[in-house]
Amino acid sequence: MIRKAKLSEIEQILTITRACADKMTSEGILQWNEHYPSIQAFQKDVARQELYVLLIEDTIIGSIVISSEKDSEYNQIDWLTEDSHHYYIHRVAIDPNFQKKGYAKKLMDFAEDFAEAQQAVSVRLDTFSQNKRNQKFYEARAYTRLGNIYFPKQSEHPFYCYEKVL
Repeated sequence: MIRKAKLSEIEQILTITRACADKMTSEGILQWNEHYPSIQAFQKDVARQELYVLLIEDTIIGSIVISSEKDSEYNQIDWLTEDSHHYYIHRVAIDPNFQKKGYAKKLMDFAEDFAEAQQAVSVRLDTFSQNKRNQKFYEARAYTRLGNIYFPKQSEHPFYCYEKVL
């Protein structure tokens, strides 16, 4: 089941994102660190009602942010479509114990279906340039890689921006 997250669940979500960060770090992917994702980011996501959780029975195993707000870092990208009504995907996380079982696909299916139901023009996102698995995942879902952005507190390496026109 996928539903909106509650403020009281942020600690559980942070536990999952920290486990994901540890797993990625062990694989040489220095994507998430002590600065990101932050409790403040998740608090804002909940306040905006844009943070969703994936549950198996009553246990949260993943999360995704489906935001209508465009981050300023994205302004430098030459998107496929003009700025209008879009959704931006952030902080997709699946508990490492549940990875490679199709749960990230479930979250992305949910996000894309949500965007279509809201008559969005496209879905936009970024993924770390050193995370080849994520790049293949999004490209297999018909996302087009468009340009690079940087988050200096996260990495010296770029993040690739992607867009899927709906």
